[in-house]
Amino acid sequence: MTGIGGLIRLYLRKDRIVLPLWVLVIGLVPLLYAVSFQGLYPTAADRETFYEATAHTPAELAMVGPIFGSDLGALVTWRAGILLTLAPLAAILTVVRHTRAEEDAGRTELIGSTAVGRYAGLSAAILVAVGGVVAAATVATVSLLATGFAAAGSIAFGLAIAAAGTVFAGVGAAAAQIGSGARLARGYALSVLAIAFVLRAVSDGGSGTLSWLSPIGWSAQIRPFADERWWVLLLPAIASALAIGSAFVLAGQRDLGSGLVPERAGPPAAAASLGGVYGLAWRGQRGSLAAWIVGLGLIALVLGSAADGVGGQLGDSAAISDALGTFGGTSLVQSFLAAAISILGIGAAAYSTSTLLRAHSDEEGGVAETVLAGSVSRTRWLSAHLTFAVAGPAAAMVVVGLAAGIPYGLATGDVGSVVPGVLGAALVQLPAIWVLTAAGTVLFGLVPRYAGAVWALLVGCVLLGQVGSVVGLPQFWLDLSPFTHLPHLPGGPVSVAPLLWLVALAVAGGLLGSAAFRRRDLRS
Repeated sequence: MTGIGGLIRLYLRKDRIVLPLWVLVIGLVPLLYAVSFQGLYPTAADRETFYEATAHTPAELAMVGPIFGSDLGALVTWRAGILLTLAPLAAILTVVRHTRAEEDAGRTELIGSTAVGRYAGLSAAILVAVGGVVAAATVATVSLLATGFAAAGSIAFGLAIAAAGTVFAGVGAAAAQIGSGARLARGYALSVLAIAFVLRAVSDGGSGTLSWLSPIGWSAQIRPFADERWWVLLLPAIASALAIGSAFVLAGQRDLGSGLVPERAGPPAAAASLGGVYGLAWRGQRGSLAAWIVGLGLIALVLGSAADGVGGQLGDSAAISDALGTFGGTSLVQSFLAAAISILGIGAAAYSTSTLLRAHSDEEGGVAETVLAGSVSRTRWLSAHLTFAVAGPAAAMVVVGLAAGIPYGLATGDVGSVVPGVLGAALVQLPAIWVLTAAGTVLFGLVPRYAGAVWALLVGCVLLGQVGSVVGLPQFWLDLSPFTHLPHLPGGPVSVAPLLWLVALAVAGGLLGSAAFRRRDLRS
């Protein structure tokens, strides 16, 4: 363990922006839901109506988690149940980034040549990830306590977040030893997370017992604000110890730079599709593109299936109608679909952002320099990444529109008139998504050091669109988000002019960023 203190400081310095960001996002989400539920469901009768309708909606129980009562705290922690998946996701990415990714880049070997112990790096990565999860859980607990919720339920929910995150920090550490690279390690760990989510979702949506096989299900079964089950914490504690212990055992059984599962040898000759930069971009993007499309499509399918019963779940509260009305539609169901699709549009924008930043990481890792040393122009290389950043969200939103529209249309018995409106609501998100893509291109071309700041722009759009419109921010601030200028579909009027302006802005930004990239030096 020699040198573990210095490595912790190094990892914290490298994560000085990302780690506080996800800690605050995860920690403050319960506070936002608490304020929202207090305003939307002010009476016990309102909350009981919401609880009864939700408890009989398998689609929502599968997506969010089990609901255990009509107490305000139980409703808030149920709605914040997505954090039991987000915290593990953040833990996995943090551990793999500071272990396997550092090893792939050669920095682990460089640091290991000094007076640093063999297990110091792995230990430091786990401690940073677990520390971040615990910090997020602490912020969540304090935010609930500050809102006036009972101490037992607030602490139980914080422990539920910490428990799930710690288990998957161990899973990420073990996957980093098994995979032969950072990409495979992330794939193995995220596959375990996906299986845990599916087990919990299938169980909660069908009243089964499979959730007891899932670390996410364990955290949900702690039941904050509903006769807390403290003994359930023993399950994630044991699982965390086994996962982290196995990671150290596996780390001692492999060589540096290799994985316990050897990488498969490729074919003797490359396929014709890999003969250019577009084939190379497709090879690197196809997995994430498929994952994003499937993920957004499944969420849309659940929301579309639940849309027909949203009136009974949300009740007749004027506050709810006003809040959803800001997203458009002429009825409560249309407003619900408009709000849901706008959130999925943010998800598609996140995919576009990550795809664009792949060009930045290729430049940082030296891949761009190798490719551009041949007969490939800078414009052509960048356009390959931009193609997926532009076309990928379009494919995803087509799937979203169909996945949400078809089940809702079947429930109402009028598929022919419902699906076009829902599909249009999904496709109309694209100009705003492309504006964010263009903003990232400008940052990449002009100031590549700060290309990652496009994530801050995306978070700002989320806060302005999903929170600012509800809390009543002045229109000047709301207009800063490109999503504000989109038509309110389904059900609302369509104005073509704002869409054309957004597309023109996106094209101009893409051209400016590409021109700047052609004229600057590559980073090394």
